[in-house]
Amino acid sequence: MSYKKTSTYVARPIDEKGVAHYTSEENAIWEELYQRQTKIIQGRSCDEYIKGIELLKLPHDRIPQCFEVSNVLKKITGWQLEPVPALIPFENFFQLLANRKFPAATFIRRKEEIDYLQEPDMFHEVYGHCPMLTNQAYADFTHTYGKLGLKANPAERALLARLFWFTNEFGLINTPKGIRAYGGGILSSMNETVYCVESEIPERKPFEVMEALRTPYRIDILQPIYFVINSFDDLFKLVNSDLMSLVREAQRLGDYTPVFKMES
Repeated sequence: MSYKKTSTYVARPIDEKGVAHYTSEENAIWEELYQRQTKIIQGRSCDEYIKGIELLKLPHDRIPQCFEVSNVLKKITGWQLEPVPALIPFENFFQLLANRKFPAATFIRRKEEIDYLQEPDMFHEVYGHCPMLTNQAYADFTHTYGKLGLKANPAERALLARLFWFTNEFGLINTPKGIRAYGGGILSSMNETVYCVESEIPERKPFEVMEALRTPYRIDILQPIYFVINSFDDLFKLVNSDLMSLVREAQRLGDYTPVFKMES
């Protein structure tokens, strides 16, 4: 999903063997991110995510290649990782998801932006999102979501983007151990992983699709609102209901007043 109109990053090209060639400095950034985030997610991420990390067996000391991740995902849920440029339009994004392909821009953040990057890089896409794609209910939800997005018009896609934001990116789930994170935007972020579960500042609401569709968000702040599901089956049931009628109803009702300052 494209987050910015312009990018200062350029994706690494893929050679004839499917390999993107990274520098030692880039691999070192992956290693630093991997090591510190693996400690932070303990006790804050859901069991399904931890299981996904174990299944993927991501390398610790270098950026994984897309085909390596794909080889594992295909066997488990039929998904694969698709190398893309730094930014892609909604049309391409939904097309990929509809074909069980998750986009991954083949670059990694610079050292000076290691704590926060608005754009989705390889660490965000692979470490943040791909472990959950080993869960069948979550993977099926994402696949059906992509098919719905392909048929939607631009205004409807904007609201579908909100749904993705409050689930795949910044979703929380109730577990017997307490609230845990499953969203890739959370689990690839050192600060957000701790904040979303432990801080008293944000509001954690039971997931209700109409609430999520009508709630504005900003990408450049710690989230003031999170939506909490009870199980991943909740998501699968959602996209197999008449979701687009809810999208149109949310359009008719309009947005809630933002709880944050709008960007200038």
